[in-house]
This record gives sequence, C-alpha cells and structure tokens, in this order.
Amino acid sequence: MDMSAARDARGTKERLVVIGGDAAGMSAASQARRLRGPDELEIVAFERGHFTSFSACGIPYWVGGDVGERDLLIARTPEEHRARDIDLRMRTEVTEIDVAAGRVRARDVDSGTESWTSYDKLVIATGARPVRPDMPGADAPGVHGVQTLDDGQALLDSLARARGRRAVVIGAGYIGVEMAESLIKRGYEVTVVNRGREPMSTLDPDMGRLVHRAMSGLGITMVDDAEVTKVLTDDDGRVRAVATADAEYPADVVVLGIGVRPETALARAAGLPLGTRGGLLTDRAMRVRGHENIWAGGDCVEVLDLVSGQLRHVPLGTHANKHGQIIGTNAAGGYATFPGVVGTAVSKVCDLEIARTGLREKDARRVGLKFETVTIESTSRAGYYPGASPMTVKMIAERRTGRLLGVQIVGREGAAKRVDIAAVALTAGLTVEQMTALDLGYAPPFSPVWDPVLVAARKAAAKVRASMA
Repeated sequence: MDMSAARDARGTKERLVVIGGDAAGMSAASQARRLRGPDELEIVAFERGHFTSFSACGIPYWVGGDVGERDLLIARTPEEHRARDIDLRMRTEVTEIDVAAGRVRARDVDSGTESWTSYDKLVIATGARPVRPDMPGADAPGVHGVQTLDDGQALLDSLARARGRRAVVIGAGYIGVEMAESLIKRGYEVTVVNRGREPMSTLDPDMGRLVHRAMSGLGITMVDDAEVTKVLTDDDGRVRAVATADAEYPADVVVLGIGVRPETALARAAGLPLGTRGGLLTDRAMRVRGHENIWAGGDCVEVLDLVSGQLRHVPLGTHANKHGQIIGTNAAGGYATFPGVVGTAVSKVCDLEIARTGLREKDARRVGLKFETVTIESTSRAGYYPGASPMTVKMIAERRTGRLLGVQIVGREGAAKRVDIAAVALTAGLTVEQMTALDLGYAPPFSPVWDPVLVAARKAAAKVRASMA
C-alpha cells in the first residue's frame, strides 16, 4: 500500500510512527500528543524491550545500590503512555523501514509474528548499543554491556549467580568508571583494563591522572596501556578471566565500558544518510536530511559541536529529551530547532566529581586551533569556611582572540556543576576576558570571593594578552 492509499484509508487523520520507546522517542510522542489530539493525529510507537522512558544514566547507581529499586528509574510506564492515546507496542522490534512506501515492518519479539504499519510521519529513536569487542569469548555468559534496564537486570542476575567476587571492567570512560565504583560498593574486587594511559579519555591526560589517583584510592586495580585480547571461559562456557598480551585477570563477571555506537542498522538499510561516526544526519529541526517527513533524535544521531563547528556523536539523555521535544513539536506542525552542543558532561568516583565541557587540547589541535591553557588549584568554598575542599580547573582559550574553548574540573563536593558556568560561556561565545566580569553568586559557604572558574579565566586572559605582545 502506498502512502496516499494508506492516508485515504484513515481519512484526514495523520499517523506518526515512532521507533524506540525511551527518552527521544517517547518525548517526541508525548510532545506531539500535547499539541495535537487523537482525532487529528494517531501515534504508534514500537519498543523492543520491556521498559519505556527510563534513565539509562541511573543504571550504575541502581547496580551499586544507591538507587534501591529498578522502577525508580522509570519516568513513565507503557500504561501511562497508552492512557494518553499513544498506541505503544512493547516487545515489538522494527526490522525494516520502507521509505518509498511510507511503512515499517515490525516483529513481535515473543511470538515472531510480523506485520507492516504505514506512516505519514516517522521518528527514528533507536538509541545506541554498547561496543562489544570482536574477540574470542566476548559473548560468553557473564560478559555484560550496560545500556538498558534489561541490561542492568541481566548484570544484577549475573552478580547473584557469580561463583566469586572478582570483576573486570573493560574500558575507563564514563560507563567504565561508574560501573567500577558500583561493583566496589557491591563488595567486588575490581580491575579496570584501560587502553589509554589514564582513565576518562574525555579529559586531557593531566586531569585524567587525578581520576586515576582517586580510583586507585578506592582499591580499584588499574591496568593502563593495555588491551583485552580475549575472554577466557570455564568448561561450562562462563567467563573466568580476561587476557591481555601480557597477563590474565581473573573475573567472575566482566562489564564492557568501552562506549557506545549509534544503533543505525535500520537507517543504513533504508538508505538514510549517516555521518562518519555512524549516526543519522539531520537538520536543525532534527529532520533527517533529504526526507521531509522523517525525524531522528537521541543517541542514534550526530549533532553539531558549537565550539569546533564539526559533527559529533554525543549520547546523553539530556540531549535525547531535548531532541524529542523538538521532533514532537515539528511533527505536530509547529517549529522548533536544536542548535547543537558544547559537550558538557559530569560524573563522579565516590566523592570525586569530574566535569568537562568544550574541547580538549587534542580536539583543538585536530580542528587547527591555536590555544593557550592554564590549570589552577582553588577550593570549593572560602578557605576558612568548614568543608572547603580542593578543586582543579583547567581552561583552554583560543590564542589571540581569547575565545573560551573548553574547561575541565576535578574536585570534591561543589566542583562538577561549576562546569555549567563554562557551558553557558561557550554557548554564548564569550572570551575568557569577558568571563572575568561575570556576576556570579558569592558567600563563604558556596565559593571563594573569586570563584575557581573565574580564577582560571583571569589567568587564561593574562596568558592570551601575553601571546599578543
């Protein structure tokens, strides 16, 4: 059935089909429903898993016991979505997009039954998948990626069945670091095998070294400059160790913290445009390039980096929810845009807070920018006020212009969210000189009289002026 025939069968009512039931997909469906009632717009959503509208970012804290129940991570259940006249079909995987005919093929995961559903407008929110290394044993029982609530539950089940209390985390990015902490809280001996010299490759190595020190202080064994070559298994096929070129590390459970890739196999097969990192390419309205009635958002897209001017894959729930709001508005006939990102992210290792925004040194070099860097030591509060803790701030500014390019912060309580000052400055295109005049709040319990970010800005501004002499 072609698109016009399908539309005629429904009369004047349009049908919006959404692929993916998490942040971007269901935000889009909910926003479209707010703007257009069920008599004008039919909304059909497909989700292959057991859960909708959940916080993937909260999974490490659930695994570690900080969040007591899985369901606390669910913002809205399937029943709540259906009560708002959204035809949400759970455990149903879309296996094909027929762009020419305006329809999708879906398969019931449990029964295997397949059927076609036509659409007038389509939203692709298929998310991302954990990187699973191509090596022997990577799919063995006891090896886990952590991306969905189903993944989190599988990991918890595996921990309950484990014969011992030894865990290996492969990778030391955000997921790897957070999962290492969670497993320590579970009473496991944790080894992190990291390809880099320092954890948190989203930071420059000098700042990553501070994270390394904190992780070692927790009792985590850090294996740096090493790559896992295979997962070793027992006679029953379950994981027993991981191997690098030089050593073996015993493991009763293995967690993959290597990162994620856009889940765009469907889009690729349908001939939709993908970027160099595998994410869908969209315009500012989140419309897939070259396709008037198809939108995409969340972890399956590439977005504009406002600092470098290049496209990036930035899989964060904050962006996914914004994408969904914008897509829902546009699919319902309104107009909204997503300008891009500056790359802000925060994390923690126990009480050590980690934050970054903008470009690292190597990012700036990659896009041909000349820059100056400064690193300062300060405190979270006035030095004389009880509870003041040390904080390290690194700032990168463009040489001669003084434009802020990036900030990284590592410290204790009160450190991480200071990065938001820099995120706003980056979005506004401020120079470090302009930042020194920002009217930030001050009282001894909250900050020194010169906030650490402003101290860094003053030093950066002085270094930029010196470069022009």
